[in-house]
Amino acid sequence: MSQQYQDQQITCSDCQNTFEFTASEQAFFEEKGFTPPKRCKPCRQVRKDRQGANGGNGGERPTRQSRGGGGGGSRQLYDVVCSDCGANAQVPFQPSGDRPVYCRDCFRGSRR
Repeated sequence: MSQQYQDQQITCSDCQNTFEFTASEQAFFEEKGFTPPKRCKPCRQVRKDRQGANGGNGGERPTRQSRGGGGGGSRQLYDVVCSDCGANAQVPFQPSGDRPVYCRDCFRGSRR
């Protein structure tokens, strides 16, 4: 049975303006398994541009290139201390400090 969607008004978490989340957008988001947007399109673009300038993807889904899918270039690695076992490790992102960071073994163990 297909779900009936109705246009929704959402308040942007950045600029506090309301924007419309249309029924067709809702169906698309559900089909792809996305969560509803928190930001209006202009604020999403500003955030995307800012993250591109910083060289990170800021929690967005990685692109094929950023997952190390070829390209041949070396990537920046950052030294960290594992939040679980205390071992020294390197990760391919700059930790922000507000979330735990794990070494390869602890990370793999947490995914099981």
